[in-house]
Order: sequence, then C-alpha cells, then structure tokens
Amino acid sequence: MDLSKDRYTAIVKQKANELGFFYCGISKAEFLAEQAPQLEKWLSLGMHGKMEYMERNFDKRLDPRLLVDGAKSVVSLLLNYHNPEKQLDSEAPKISQYAYGEDYHFVIKDKLKELLKHIQSEIGEVGGRVFVDSAPVMDKAWAEKSGLGWLGKNTNLIHPKEGSFFFIAELILDLELTPDGPIKDYCGTCTKCIDACPTEALVEPYKIDAKKCISYLTIELKDQLIPSEFEGKMDNWVFGCDICQDICPWNRFSKRHGEPRFEPHPSLLYLTASDWTDLTEDIFQQLFQKSAVQRTKMKGLQRNIQFTQK
Repeated sequence: MDLSKDRYTAIVKQKANELGFFYCGISKAEFLAEQAPQLEKWLSLGMHGKMEYMERNFDKRLDPRLLVDGAKSVVSLLLNYHNPEKQLDSEAPKISQYAYGEDYHFVIKDKLKELLKHIQSEIGEVGGRVFVDSAPVMDKAWAEKSGLGWLGKNTNLIHPKEGSFFFIAELILDLELTPDGPIKDYCGTCTKCIDACPTEALVEPYKIDAKKCISYLTIELKDQLIPSEFEGKMDNWVFGCDICQDICPWNRFSKRHGEPRFEPHPSLLYLTASDWTDLTEDIFQQLFQKSAVQRTKMKGLQRNIQFTQK
C-alpha cells in the first residue's frame, strides 16, 4: 500500500471540503475509451448544433494527459448552487437558478486556485491546471468515473444524496492520488425528465439533442432569431432551463447552497413580467454585473424575452 498516495489524497479532499466543495472524487488520468465513440457519434449526428467548439480539440477532450504534461490524476469537485427560491411573478420570464448570483466561473476558479496552492504548499512541487467548464474537459464523465454520481437520463450528473443542482470542476495534476470508483445508476424506469421536456430535446434516455434544448437556444445559439418551431414551447425560460432538474425525483434531496457569492441581486426575484419586458441597459448591468447572464448580453436576453412573450 502506498501510504503517501493516501495521505496526499486526504490532504486534497480535506481542503476541498474546507473550501465549500461538498464532494471530491479522484480518477486516474487516462484516455476515456468508453466515451470516445459516444462523443464521435453525437457530434457526427450534429446534436451539438452550432457549438463548433465541441468539435475542436477532440483528442484533448478525451485525454487529460494532452492538457497537462505528466498528468496522473483528475480531481473532480462538486459545488452546490441550489436555491429553492423562485421568482415572485409566475408570469415573468425565468432564468436558471445557477445564474441567480455571481458567475460560477469566477467563484470556482478562485476556490480551485486556492486548492492547488494548498496542495503545492503541503506536498511540494505539484504541476497542474484548474478547469471550470471553459476548456475541453468532459467534466461529467470524470465526475461519474470518480463516483460523484451517475449520468441520468437527462444527461446531468445525479448524486444520490444531493440531486443535481451543482457545478462540476476539475484539477488535473501530475500527482498520483488514490482513485475512487464509479457508483450505480439509480434512474431505474423513471422517464419524468424525458416526458417533461417541452422541446423534446431528450430524444431518448441518456441522449440529448442540444440544438433543441432551451438552455442551448437561450444561451449558446447566437443567431438573430430563435427557430420558429420552438414558439410556445419555451415555458417562459429566457436564460437556461431547470425543467429536467426540477422534475427529477432525486432533487428532493437538494439542499440550499451556502455560498454568499451565489446570492441573487436583491431585486432579481421580484421583477414582474413588465419589468423584464421594459428592461434597460442600465438595469441589466445592475442586475447581472457579475452574472453568467452576461453571456447573452442585453441584446440576446431581449431576443429571448421577445420570443417567449409572443
């Protein structure tokens, strides 16, 4: 038994917990042989829509050793963002709860950098990189591999004690750690997420046609117009969508997050339908100054609001 490997693993997991990550799992850095043909087929069917970046760096997406020289371990981390509070006006345009507060990229990167710094100070010369949904890393695959949940029929990672309202992040290190193993899939015969999707983006269990997904249509799609086939099917979502998570029985275990930076602007949940329609650039900047909603810019958000209000 390699005691140093176990000790290093304990150092990583303890600090991750202190930084607010509620779960941390380890995988050996290696080629994702099982995911390679799945990803290739999904891309060949055009299910990624206009997300051309999904086609780039195919090899790097599947092999962390191409991202970090001498990579030995992938550290996967989960950070809770669940906020059960809903917008007060049930007729108002809706945004996904992950975008209520400060952009998760900033929040998580700060935590990851602190974690990497701690590892280096406690263990010594350790090389590595931090990743938050902004590089060719298959975060859900690595999290599943390290036992942080299973990939549900809605294609989200589901944890049996926490549901799925969390962000996934990674550290890829040239440090050998003790790997964890995957857990069982507990979706069973349930198809609630598939049945609830108003745009039929979940074409079959465990497969999503991203170009039909409301999150894709409201965030990733940069076209001037949203395709007319989705008129009346967006359920008032103007940034992201939580339908397949809200309906998932496993999310009855979700607990409210404890991250102050994820708290919404005091006015956000009180906006009426007319407030959203009359949104000005100044109000947009006040509400979403550091939010992920900035990804759509004011123009994109207005496009989405106008489309859902038809």
